[in-house]
Amino acid sequence: MSAKMRIVGLEEHVALPVVLDAWTRAGVPQIPQLGYGDEPIARRLRDVSDRRLADMDDQGVDVAVLSLATPGVQNLAAADAVSVARAANDALAEVVAGNPERLQALAAIPTPAPEAAVEELERAVTRLGFRGAMLYGRTGDRLADAPEFDDLYAAAARLRVPLHFHPQTPAQPVLDAYYSGLGGVGMGLATAGLGWYYDLGVQYLRMIFSGVFDRHPELQVIAGHWGEVILFYLDHTGILAHNAKLERPLADYFRQNFWVAGSGTVSERYLRWTAEVVGTERMLYSTDYPYTYGTRPGGFPYLDTSGGVARSFLERAPFTEEQKAAIGSGNWERLTGHVAAARRQH
Repeated sequence: MSAKMRIVGLEEHVALPVVLDAWTRAGVPQIPQLGYGDEPIARRLRDVSDRRLADMDDQGVDVAVLSLATPGVQNLAAADAVSVARAANDALAEVVAGNPERLQALAAIPTPAPEAAVEELERAVTRLGFRGAMLYGRTGDRLADAPEFDDLYAAAARLRVPLHFHPQTPAQPVLDAYYSGLGGVGMGLATAGLGWYYDLGVQYLRMIFSGVFDRHPELQVIAGHWGEVILFYLDHTGILAHNAKLERPLADYFRQNFWVAGSGTVSERYLRWTAEVVGTERMLYSTDYPYTYGTRPGGFPYLDTSGGVARSFLERAPFTEEQKAAIGSGNWERLTGHVAAARRQH
């Protein structure tokens, strides 16, 4: 099966010069995890050619769908966000055009300027051929369910392209209240350790409870990290659907409007739970490169997709061959293949 199964990774991050320059001007910390400096993770983030392709081969990934490292352009002033998003998408399109068999991309969207965000999504899909966009939860202090983003969600539904959400660092009051006083571990716990997933998972629930998916029932959202915690509490949180006067049971939104990927957390427990909750027909694949590449401190086994693990994890999954193939790439093609087909016709 390994020779035939095609694997598309949907959350494979890059750090582009135009974005790094904008982040520097905005005072973003110049840390390796964002692509600054010469540490291996920074070099991998900036590389979109030989090193990346070699690492994809090492993982067993056939296609990487590139997206900006968090928080994309959503931490920039409105005017900067518009120009940087456009330049970043043009750069990503050029990278993909240079190797379309191995690379695709998700668009950067300037949510600080909601009207321009709609225009950029339309341009990225219809002119650049992107199969969707990557969003990063909050825009400043505005959460993902803010009314000003409604037109963006309507556009995504009309274009029939998914919006992949990625977490970003919780707001400063949350950092102070929950993650301070722990030394170096505190920020790790606030971000990739745990805080990211709560921060975004609550925003998914806000989107549902505020009626985003009732207004836009065709809107499709991709949730990484095995659903950002929420899947594990649906049997409990679902009691609120009645009070919120939702049109459907809470779990139905995750089975009809969400697609779920693991973001490089190679845990069979999470894999089986996700399949039980949403079904393998709503599961996608991702490795969260380069953040889960060669990362095995103390021998910790669940966050390293190098050495063929990205492929072997899916190959060993307790599913049928057809289900594995669907998770690897079939579901992605079913969700977004129409964009590529339309581009070929033109």
